[in-house]
Amino acid sequence: MINILRYTEYLYVIVAGFSIYRIFTDWNTDRSMAYFFIFFAIVSISMFLFRRNYRKKFEQRKRDNQNK
Repeated sequence: MINILRYTEYLYVIVAGFSIYRIFTDWNTDRSMAYFFIFFAIVSISMFLFRRNYRKKFEQRKRDNQNK
C-alpha cells in the first residue's frame, strides 16, 4: 500500500508540471486558461506536499508499531 501512495504523490507532480507548461504556453494567447492552470498547479503542488507528509507519518507509525 505504501508504494501506491508513493506513486500517487508523483502523479500530482506530473499534473503540476503539465499545468506549469500550459501556463507558459497560454499566457499570451488565452490569459483566462492560464489562470485556470495556475489554480491546478497550486492545488497539485499542495496535494503532493500533503500526500508526502501523510505517507511519512504512516510509515513512521508503522515502524513504531513494529518496534513495540
